[in-house]
Amino acid sequence: MTKTVKCPQCGKAVKWVPESKYRPFCSDRCKLIDFGGWAKEEHTIPGDPAFDDLMSQELDDMPTRH
Repeated sequence: MTKTVKCPQCGKAVKWVPESKYRPFCSDRCKLIDFGGWAKEEHTIPGDPAFDDLMSQELDDMPTRH
């Protein structure tokens, strides 16, 4: 039996097989719409703001390459 998942963008059923080129998306269009949402910061992953601040400070303190 082939597993089926819903496209995260439009909800269309997608077979979870290697031949499903854009899985978990149903198409290149849905994949690009989702990518655009991440690029415009419409999607976020919850995290610990204190940890984010610490990581940001560590990156700021790193020497730069010339």
